[in-house]
Amino acid sequence: MVQRFGRLDGLVSNAGVMIRKPLRGLTTAEWHSVIDTNLTAAFLFARAAEKQLRKARGAIVTVASTRAQMSEPNTESYAASKGGLAALSHALAISFGPHVRVNCVSPGWIQTKNHAALRRKDHAQHPAGRVGKPADIAEIVGWLLDGDRSGFVTGANFIVDGGMTRRMIYEED
Repeated sequence: MVQRFGRLDGLVSNAGVMIRKPLRGLTTAEWHSVIDTNLTAAFLFARAAEKQLRKARGAIVTVASTRAQMSEPNTESYAASKGGLAALSHALAISFGPHVRVNCVSPGWIQTKNHAALRRKDHAQHPAGRVGKPADIAEIVGWLLDGDRSGFVTGANFIVDGGMTRRMIYEED
């Protein structure tokens, strides 16, 4: 990018894979695959981009997940990687500041395709009244990359989940 455009203004680390299986059946190789894709890659990208981002007074946005704060069964490697990504982001904000701002976005349920096929109850369980769309995440990422609009924001983790992590749900029989 630097060769083509002359500078690097921003980096978005949005990799994510999940292996959902009971811990007793999760191999060490599978654990490392998730950690390396979701967390180690963000570290490597930040390390490689640091010099150019400092020069441009740029920004990094990592994309974690609400799974850093709450879990489903059999998602230990994913939850650990996304929690680590949130922590890595605030640590980088301190190490790279004031020249580079670093923030994290933690999406909840984002339906990437076939949004129209979702059930009414899927939408209704969200305090915002609907399941999220990729554009919901793109908007906040774009805002965080724009230093003119978000220049005083660094080290933050923005939960973008339609209010789900704030809502208690009890199953009724």
